[in-house]
Amino acid sequence: MKIYFAGSIRGGRDDQEMYLKLIEKLRTYGTVLTEHIGDKSLSNLGEQEVKNDFIYERDMSWVKESDVIVAELTTPSLGVGFEIGQAQAMEKPILGLYRTTEGKRLSAMMSGNSYLQIREYTTLEDIDAILSDYFKK
Repeated sequence: MKIYFAGSIRGGRDDQEMYLKLIEKLRTYGTVLTEHIGDKSLSNLGEQEVKNDFIYERDMSWVKESDVIVAELTTPSLGVGFEIGQAQAMEKPILGLYRTTEGKRLSAMMSGNSYLQIREYTTLEDIDAILSDYFKK
């Protein structure tokens, strides 16, 4: 199974460590096409050594190639929102993960979209059960 993991880069890298741990967990279910999302050296400036059009073409190719999209939605990101929209248009299954945080709410464009399967979590330990349940289906 090919998994496209989406998480914020230019929208903010506060959850980078969480992304890395999520990617490690996702590897037990298949090949993660976007392992670079968890890379500690990747800043909120994004990939500096390649042009934006290359990133767009590569990432859209990966979305097409993937069997499932798993998106961490806690840190808002225009890119993640776009990827989800494109994946939905391609009728890809999409799992959205949102860490509940006091004073924050998930975007209505995500939480109000009945196509997405949104799962809330509090800690990394919650993720194991969420992923196990999702990938059983």
